[in-house]
Amino acid sequence: MPRPTPNPRLAAVEPAPIARAFGWRDSYDGRHGPLIDCSQAVPDHAPPPPLAERLGAAAASADAARYGPILGDPALRDVYARQVSEFYGVDIGPGRVAITAGCNQAFFAAMLGVATAGDAVVLPVPWYFNHQMSLAMTGIEPRLLPATEADGFLPTADGLRAVLDDKCRAVLLVSPNNPTGAIYPPELLTEIFDICVERGLYLILDETYRDFLPPGSGATHDLFSRPEAADHLVSLYSFSKAYAIPGHRLGAIIAGEPFLASMQKAIDCIQICPPRPGQAALVWAIPAMADWRRESAAAIAARGEAFAAAIAGIDGWEIVQIGAYFAYVRHPYEGVPAEDIAAALVRELGILVLPGSFFGPGQEAYLRFAVANVSADRITEIARRLAIGLGAAAAPETRETIDG
Repeated sequence: MPRPTPNPRLAAVEPAPIARAFGWRDSYDGRHGPLIDCSQAVPDHAPPPPLAERLGAAAASADAARYGPILGDPALRDVYARQVSEFYGVDIGPGRVAITAGCNQAFFAAMLGVATAGDAVVLPVPWYFNHQMSLAMTGIEPRLLPATEADGFLPTADGLRAVLDDKCRAVLLVSPNNPTGAIYPPELLTEIFDICVERGLYLILDETYRDFLPPGSGATHDLFSRPEAADHLVSLYSFSKAYAIPGHRLGAIIAGEPFLASMQKAIDCIQICPPRPGQAALVWAIPAMADWRRESAAAIAARGEAFAAAIAGIDGWEIVQIGAYFAYVRHPYEGVPAEDIAAALVRELGILVLPGSFFGPGQEAYLRFAVANVSADRITEIARRLAIGLGAAAAPETRETIDG
């Protein structure tokens, strides 16, 4: 009898990168001390006690155990709309806000809202791998837009125009960027938004790491104030990092109300409603934790500075871009696949990072360090271990190259 076959689009997607990287951890024998995990971008601490207490109380309530509104509880939509309005100096009504089960759900629902199989969405390279995976499994073409080291890992307006055609439905940008940490300057965002308006496209702007802009930098664009924003701009956000609650899965979308009305169908089918205990707690946390968030952002900026100083003293290792949660680092083993280097770093030195190859073609020379994950003493230890070197530690087929 014939066996059923899985969806070929899903079968063609590479396994989840974080799961692949986590699979390397067991290869480390502990010779240099505890494993240092700089792979997945995640706060290295619990939420502050007042938030944790409210999360617990909300989780114990009968109301939070019930289904809620598909686009999120009205109280949180209102509070988040007011926060973003204040940050950008523009009035954004709660009717333009949807709360989602994390930013990944926000992105997936947004893609269902802007494109269908056979369409294309412009995706700068290096990419955030879940974005590429989501497009591939839905049959939407990731139209690759190079963002090179020479350009600070930022795409150019001319490069964007060169890849656009009638199949394109949207342009996706992540700022501050994952994986590189690059921050899109306001003039570039304006230029790309103008192209989207001119060509009848959506601009999908993922600002998951907005809370970790350099201290005092303020808003990095004025796109919400543009009259075309309601029709052309879809803003994505995650509460995970700024409030140290990634496991509670809460994100947000800001878009025009007609767009959200359409997306409500997708969100209803994916998860019905976002998790309710976290929503209840965030209504308090958004205004009450403003100082805590600023202090957290300053601490993470200090970690980035410490990492840059530590790596600067190691021969062959070069930070080519750094910002928010991430440092994008050129490794010294030219010609060796980045995944082999990343696996060897775990096995021989107990440092878990992600290879550039997880973030698209042309990234074999790089590794991504999630530097926000680790304390200052761990950063010093990373530098000590990297200085030891890998020697002949990579996979057998690459040992000769590494030995040099």
